[in-house]
Order: sequence, then C-alpha cells, then structure tokens
Amino acid sequence: MQLPLEPVALSSVLTVSELNQRIRRALETGFREVWVVGEISNFRIPPSGHCYFCLKDKRNQIAAVMFRSASQVLPFRPEDGMEVIVRGHVGLYDVRGDLQLYVDSMEPRGVGSLQLALEQLKKRLAAEGLFAEMRKRPLPFLPRAVGIVTALKGAAIHDMLTVIRARCPGMPVILRPVRVQGTGAAPDIVRAIADLNEHGGADVIIVGRGGGSLEDLWAFNDERVARAIAASLVPVVSAVGHEVDVTISDLVADRRAPTPTAAAAIVVPDRSDLLSRLDQFALTLRTCVQRRIHQQQDRTAALARHLRNPRQVLKNLRLRIDELAERAARATSGRLRFAEQRLRGAGERLHALSPLAVLERGYSITRRATGGTVVRDASSLRKGDDLRLLFARGIARVRVEGTE
Repeated sequence: MQLPLEPVALSSVLTVSELNQRIRRALETGFREVWVVGEISNFRIPPSGHCYFCLKDKRNQIAAVMFRSASQVLPFRPEDGMEVIVRGHVGLYDVRGDLQLYVDSMEPRGVGSLQLALEQLKKRLAAEGLFAEMRKRPLPFLPRAVGIVTALKGAAIHDMLTVIRARCPGMPVILRPVRVQGTGAAPDIVRAIADLNEHGGADVIIVGRGGGSLEDLWAFNDERVARAIAASLVPVVSAVGHEVDVTISDLVADRRAPTPTAAAAIVVPDRSDLLSRLDQFALTLRTCVQRRIHQQQDRTAALARHLRNPRQVLKNLRLRIDELAERAARATSGRLRFAEQRLRGAGERLHALSPLAVLERGYSITRRATGGTVVRDASSLRKGDDLRLLFARGIARVRVEGTE
C-alpha cells in the first residue's frame, strides 16, 4: 500500500537547473583546489583541442577535462595507462549534471615531465627514421667554410674558433648567433639553420652549446630543432654539452661531437698533419715511380738479350731466300725434264700411230678429187672418177679406168 505524499511548500521545490547550480557552487567552494593521483584512461583530443579523459584507481574513476590553454604548455603527451598527478578543481557540468575534475596542470608520477617528453619524442622520431644511419651524410674532407650556430658569448664559440684557427688557419667561419636556452631559443636555432642553408657558403654546420642541466639544454631536445637539422641540405654536426649529455639534436645530426671543441676538430683537418701526409705521399710516389722505372729497365734488358740483331736476321733471310730459290730452280728443272720425256714418248707413240708413218712404208691414201673423202672400197668408184693419191712425199692425180 503506497502512502500518500506529504504536501510540500511550492517555494521549497527546486528545478533541475537550480539543483545543479547549487551542487556546482558547493563543489567549487569545497573543492577549489585539489591534487589527485590516478591512471589516465579513455584519453582523447577532439578538434577543439581540449583533452578529455578519466582518472581512475583500483576501485573508482572520475571524468576529467583539461582545456586547450592548459594542455598546450605540457612538455609531454598524456597517454592511456600513464599515472599522473594533477592539480585542479571539482565542478559540475550543468547541462548534463556530470561531475568533472577540471585539470589545470599535470605531472607524470615517478618521472619528470621533461624526461618523459624527451623519451616520447625519441620514440616518435625514431619511428619516422630520423635517427637512421642510412640517411646521415659524410662530412666534407676540407670545407670551403664552416657555419656555426651557437651563442655569441660563451666558452663554446671561443673554444671552437680557437681549435679551427689552430688546425686550419685561414678557414672561413660563418657565425650565426642564437639564444641557446630559454624561451624562444628553439625557434631561433631553427631560423639560424635555415639561414645558413639559404645563403650558402658553408659546407658543414656546427650546432651546439656548452654544458648545462636538462632544462638548460632543452632547446636542443625540441622537435622543431630536430626536424630543421634533418631537413638541412648541409651536413650538420651536433655538439651540445659534455660527452655524457645526449640530446635529440645529437641523434638526428649527421655527426655527433661529444663537445664543441671536439666538433671543431672533426669538421676541419689539421694543416700540419695534411702537410706531413703530403710529404709522405710524395715520398711514396717517388719510391713507386723509381721502382717502376727499375722494373721496366730490367724488363727491357731481358728483352734485349732475347732480341736478335736485325741485320743478322736479314742476312739469314737472304740466305734462306737463295736456298729456296735454288731448290725451286732444281725442282722446276726436274719437272721440265720429266715433262719433256713424257712429251717425247707421247710424240713417238703418236707418230707410230700416225697415217704418215704408214705412208713411209709405201702405202698411199686415196681421196676423191671432189670433196676429199677417203676411198675405202673400190666398188664405190666408177670409170672416169678423178682421184688424188697421197704418198709419203707428194700427191698424184689419177683417173679411174676400171675397177676389180
């Protein structure tokens, strides 16, 4: 059985908006500034640029928002699963009645924000291949000029100039002064690298400064500086801090020097060492040439020993020609005699078969006076036929009187 509601004065009834406003004012008054530690989850950034996420522990969670003006100054990027300490105030979003934590600042728990930002940037640039050795270029052996991007005052520029002048006197140096720490240092370094690329003249660029804390060196961990070094058309040597200091610029540059002084020694050769090497090269060249000459002389002498006198060769050739001529003459004479004998024998055999030889033995050849055909049969003749009788010597004309 449902009990009837007790009558309530109309003046004490609140609208939803009024209730939410009272809750919001109470929260803003009671939780004006709170520090909360928790794990980030469901982190997202819509086009507005505000950061929306939840902070949770093992049992509970609370919705949180960090407006764009506050998130833009964070040196690191919040991610899901990251444990952070935030400062802010608790409020109520009137429209939906949502309880929210409005975050003004954030620090990663257990590690400094700068160190975390550095590790995040390293990871991202490494994934893009900016640290890959294959994209790094060799430094020129003897540059036309050296470009230096550093502070105008300080030990770094003094040390670099001292080393360059000592190692290679007269080497042109193009100095582009910049701020190396503090607000505006990173954009200043980016512009300096672009200027040295645009105006030309330098074949290698040194970007660096002396030692300092992580905060002091932070400009050389800036993503903009890293990308400017990677985009440089001129090889870049990074020389930031001391040997133990490793910045993003060191990882992106074509060559890392442990100190600015070492960078100056890397980019220019030692003149005295070059002169010494030239002397050594000249000595080596002379030795090689002399050895080659001696080798050729020995080879020429060896060839000369095996080379016969051209006059003797000609004399031998003449004797050989005479010998061959005699042999050819004898062979020709023999062939001629043999041919003559064969021809004589053939003539004799031919003569023995010749009708003329038969005529010599008293025979004659009878031919018709007309046509000259040989008469072989007496029955073919008629009385009165004119004939010609061929004897061994001479011809007789006769006329047939009769045949038998």
